[in-house]
Amino acid sequence: MMMPLLPFYAQHLGATPVEVGLMISIYAFFQLLSGPPLGSLSDRIGRKPVLLASQIGTFAGFLLLGFAQNIWMAYASRVLDGVTAGNITVAQAYISDVTKPSERTKSFALLGIAFGIGFLIGPAATGLIAQNFGEHAAVFTAAGLSFTSILATVFLLPANPPRPEPDADAVVAPPAAKKLSVLDWGSYAQYFRRPALAPLFWQFAAYSLGFALFSGGFGLFAERRLTYEGKPFGTREVGFVLAYAGFLGIFVQGGLGRVMRTVAESRLILLGFLAEVLGLAILAFTTNIPMLGLATTTLALSGVLRPIISSGLSRRARPSEQGVVIGLTQSITSVSQIVGPALAGVLIGANMLHMWGLAAAGLSAIGLVFWMKDVAKVPERSSGD
Repeated sequence: MMMPLLPFYAQHLGATPVEVGLMISIYAFFQLLSGPPLGSLSDRIGRKPVLLASQIGTFAGFLLLGFAQNIWMAYASRVLDGVTAGNITVAQAYISDVTKPSERTKSFALLGIAFGIGFLIGPAATGLIAQNFGEHAAVFTAAGLSFTSILATVFLLPANPPRPEPDADAVVAPPAAKKLSVLDWGSYAQYFRRPALAPLFWQFAAYSLGFALFSGGFGLFAERRLTYEGKPFGTREVGFVLAYAGFLGIFVQGGLGRVMRTVAESRLILLGFLAEVLGLAILAFTTNIPMLGLATTTLALSGVLRPIISSGLSRRARPSEQGVVIGLTQSITSVSQIVGPALAGVLIGANMLHMWGLAAAGLSAIGLVFWMKDVAKVPERSSGD
């Protein structure tokens, strides 16, 4: 719900395009600090209490944003939400706990479907609520949904879920007891030097950077480049575009399991990066709604990247490192969301709209380089191997 709303909400509080980008980035900055420690903490004390704490922080952040009277209150709300933003880190670690390695891609794809449903309903709801009841009403609706997630975790999520038996052919590596501190950059670097993990981490970074530059600037881009019924795109129009993207995402994620029975994961990663690069390049030159539809449809195919790469990292990591490794993917996402929206704000603020789209496409193309390196080192295997 925040993606289509926040750029316009911030501008109505007096923010410039650069400040809009920084408002998105500041959330990601504090998420970067909190993500890996929360993942490690959940390894020690359990997933459920850490997940609850992160959800409560999100709820409180939305409330503060809804009552914001100036840009500084809006910044404070994003800081609060970022400090407690361990939702995805812990949810992914929970999935790793309760699924066999051979089934994790499908499980992560289900998480992707949940995101797709959120991207379908949330942006569309934001557009309709903001149009009819005002932007503050949309923020408080998001807060209400966040509170619902707290209730779902309290009453529906088992604190001690059953652990599956390992796959018969799984190789269990010796456990690594060390957990990473957020300031222990040397320890983080070791994960980027491991031959099995490094290519996937860099692919994840390329995908995340390209997507963050896109998502951090799309609302501002659409407002300046596109019109509907003679008026510039606003919260409603951007919300409907993102809802369409979410609709496509459901089909991409939902069909991933069936496609993987016949197509190797490495081929799907290639398809995902090609779709991301092409979709963003088309968007750079988009001046009308049909071109926007083509760019959005193409870009939606890149939705295969996150679940496949995340699953690959989970399978290649040691069992005792699941929370830390997944926390590092969240760190990569956070770094991307720090750099991407800030850069988007600078480029769009300077009216460099073509460069915004082409820069996102170029960053995504880096993932193809690391994909080729990974394929050269690791023999292709199907998901059932």
